[in-house]
Amino acid sequence: MSANLKFKSTPIRERVSKEEWQMRVDLAAAYQLAAIYKWSDLIYTHFSARLPGTEEFLINPYGMMFDEITASNLVKIDWEGKILDDPLDMGVNQAGFVIHSCVHAARPEINCVIHTHTRAGVAVSAMKCGLLPISQHAMLVQGDMSYHDYEGVALDKHEQARMAADLGKTSKAMILRNHGLLALGETVRDAFEVMYYLDAACQIQVDACAGGLHNVQMMSDDAAQKSYDRLSMSDHPRAHRDWPALLRLLDRRKIPYKD
Repeated sequence: MSANLKFKSTPIRERVSKEEWQMRVDLAAAYQLAAIYKWSDLIYTHFSARLPGTEEFLINPYGMMFDEITASNLVKIDWEGKILDDPLDMGVNQAGFVIHSCVHAARPEINCVIHTHTRAGVAVSAMKCGLLPISQHAMLVQGDMSYHDYEGVALDKHEQARMAADLGKTSKAMILRNHGLLALGETVRDAFEVMYYLDAACQIQVDACAGGLHNVQMMSDDAAQKSYDRLSMSDHPRAHRDWPALLRLLDRRKIPYKD
């Protein structure tokens, strides 16, 4: 048996570190939760997680629905796009590589990136006003927002420098104009939370604007700042409670994300 075949025949969990396996489990959980929250766009969006202390990251195999993703079938690639481990030999979405490698390279403190094309997210991305300060949900991300203009399907690596510049050094949420949403976090849990509130804020905005923007109540600058300061606290107790609760949701439904 060749070394490559022997490598592929060894279960993923047995050939990776404990740290990588845990990252695989968390990222697979995020995909499964995204399927429940209806963040998928057939097979065309992607979440990634950097492997600690490396220039490698995990991403979904190109061609699988979110509810098919498990810890063992995630693909490992490096920042240059070289596939290091592809359990199902399905490859990766090139646009996914361009977007995620850009963010991981530009922001070394970020370990998880979530990109979606939800209906509400794309709708707000097409609004000139961007995300409005009209809900408490928006306040969790409003102070960390950035925007990147649409340049076509993200297949050109030359776009990476412009995207990184627009993202800046502190933004945790980005609206890709006429395209979708991007959420960043130091952990999978953090990125998932940002996307949850960003997408919810977009849904609220679309619903509120159905009656006309003239009828939408903006919150005061003072209220907006107070809400952001409170919700963005790094030691907020929700950080230790929501992710375990979400994992229990998957476990109750017997979703095999840990496989």
